[in-house]
Amino acid sequence: MAENKTKETDISVDHFIHSFVENDKKKSDSFKLIDMMSEWSGFPPKMWGPTIIGFGSYHYKYASGHEGDSPLIGFSPRKTAFSLYVFSPVEAQIQLLDHLGKFKKSKACIYIKKLDDIDISILEKLCKSSIEYINEHHECACREDSN
Repeated sequence: MAENKTKETDISVDHFIHSFVENDKKKSDSFKLIDMMSEWSGFPPKMWGPTIIGFGSYHYKYASGHEGDSPLIGFSPRKTAFSLYVFSPVEAQIQLLDHLGKFKKSKACIYIKKLDDIDISILEKLCKSSIEYINEHHECACREDSN
């Protein structure tokens, strides 16, 4: 079975942003996202693979047997847009998207040009809802200790 390419690394998040992100507005938005996602998730930022900034982690296992670890929520400041990894396939999140603002979406990723294009309170709800969904469906660091 193929090994996952997206794994937590020891690369400095600040170093990554300063060396990878050329646009000053995108740098500023990246640091704002780091502050917000750290607060919403309760986890510090970590690099996952070469370009994803993730918060927390969870373990998944598919029926096919493929398994691995992934950040609870995260983003990547790509050249053309931010890739936001904050979406879970639940009706409440689908409804929230109607109020998010200007974005594009793939199956599990939301793309935005800049933070000014979206409603931050809706992004917060998406992030927290994703963490709740993962907590209910996977083994994760976000699971509260029941003792």
